[in-house]
Amino acid sequence: MSEDFVIGILVNIAIALAIFVIALWLSGWIKSRIIKASETSPKFDATLARFLASVARYAILAIAVIFILGRFGIETTSLAALVGAVGLAIGFALQGSLANLAAGVMLVVFRPFKAGDYVNAGGQSGTVDEITLFTTEMTTPDNVKIIVPNGDVFSGAITNYSHYDTRRCDLVFGVSYDTDLKKAEKIITDIVTKDERVMSDPAPFVKVTNLGDSSVDFTVRAWCAASDYWDLKFHLTRAVKEAFDKQGVDIPFPTQTLIQQAG
Repeated sequence: MSEDFVIGILVNIAIALAIFVIALWLSGWIKSRIIKASETSPKFDATLARFLASVARYAILAIAVIFILGRFGIETTSLAALVGAVGLAIGFALQGSLANLAAGVMLVVFRPFKAGDYVNAGGQSGTVDEITLFTTEMTTPDNVKIIVPNGDVFSGAITNYSHYDTRRCDLVFGVSYDTDLKKAEKIITDIVTKDERVMSDPAPFVKVTNLGDSSVDFTVRAWCAASDYWDLKFHLTRAVKEAFDKQGVDIPFPTQTLIQQAG
């Protein structure tokens, strides 16, 4: 092995490493620039920006790999032939990944949700952080990171709790059978209608809807801003309970009667 040959190999390795390092830096820089552009431009959707940033990053790395192979004398035509020869095997081996990639594209095209939405998708619930080429990343309310394959997300039902600006808060309050129903209804109605978060249109709904085994059930339906949903739900639940206690309205609980037979 001649000295010139060894030097040539070392030079190619050094150049390949340089190309790879530059590609890593460039891909990261372009990805950050695309994301930053989406943050400064209101017309640039953040979800689409993150997806395009991932595509750009992988594309730059792929081009870098082609350049590196070229430095070692591998012709692009030979590379294409090689890819074609093993394409079928790779397709079978990576069919799950390819399905996730296709699902990621469909999620970006049809946009059933965007970054920042709270969704239930792929059997998981959380706030969407990012849609990447292969996965959807979410954060749960208790700050746990969840990474769901895009194929699982797109193939199942998707519930987007943040899609609309308003939501209907549904509650059920049970009272005992000997309760004055008009009195109980007035207590609930007064609490609901006086809360500033409850919308007047559509008007709140407070009606008896069920005669249970041990209670007469009032159903409450109140519309509010989506951002107020949980605070309103928790507040109304407590406020009605405290008002019932103060005004002598009984909230029943299930009871069992045991009958002992003689003999």
